[in-house]
Amino acid sequence: MTTVADHYEDLLAAHYTWMLGGDIEAVAAAQAELLRGLGLSRRPGEQATAVDLGCGPGPQTLALARLGHASVTAVDTSATLLAELVAHAGRAGLAPAVHPVHADLRGVLPRTVAPGSVATLVCMGDTLPHLPGRPDVQQLIADIATALRPGGSFVATYRDLTRELRGHDRFLPVRSCADRILTCFLDYLDEDVVLVHDLLHTRRDGAWHLKTGSYPKLRLAPAWLAAQCRAAGLEIRHDEATPSGLRLLHAAKP
Repeated sequence: MTTVADHYEDLLAAHYTWMLGGDIEAVAAAQAELLRGLGLSRRPGEQATAVDLGCGPGPQTLALARLGHASVTAVDTSATLLAELVAHAGRAGLAPAVHPVHADLRGVLPRTVAPGSVATLVCMGDTLPHLPGRPDVQQLIADIATALRPGGSFVATYRDLTRELRGHDRFLPVRSCADRILTCFLDYLDEDVVLVHDLLHTRRDGAWHLKTGSYPKLRLAPAWLAAQCRAAGLEIRHDEATPSGLRLLHAAKP
């Protein structure tokens, strides 16, 4: 087992865009539609700021910029994925709005944004369960509440892992194509943590090669996460399952 950051840099980062479907522009368009539906478009000239925690190759960052946020701080632990985001932003003509930050999510907000200044803060794609423990989630949500301006929004998507899968149901296909196959399986360590094992097969020079790795994920119950938002002073606007299998949480600062 490795840390989440090491697992991504060593195994997943090089294949992450492929895991998302291979077309960042298409994913960014879908994310923009989701955020627009939550009422997060900005008026021309508003000069709204946004933060994308766990930005990866940048679909949410690009979406936020296209929705009118003049400045988007994009945070990730993977230098590989941040470099990919910068390249995407440059090709899209959005580079002036995008500000990449190579950092752990813990403690990054007090160091990078002023209290009460952020209009929209997102943490998408199952990033919250990557934090080491529940106290880290609680502290991050408190930091988010501090960073948001009055009326500002926090949006997260994450996978609810509280229901334990058994037997063969623990084995989950992620994506496959002619030269790559990614599968994972889950070990439930206790009521708080599941161990994710990734098995990546790649075909090179006519032969298949296997690379494996494991990392922990938190089992965050929707009711618990919503309660942490309320404890930090945020109001829940949406809290629901999505067709993708992820859960959507939208909270706002009064």
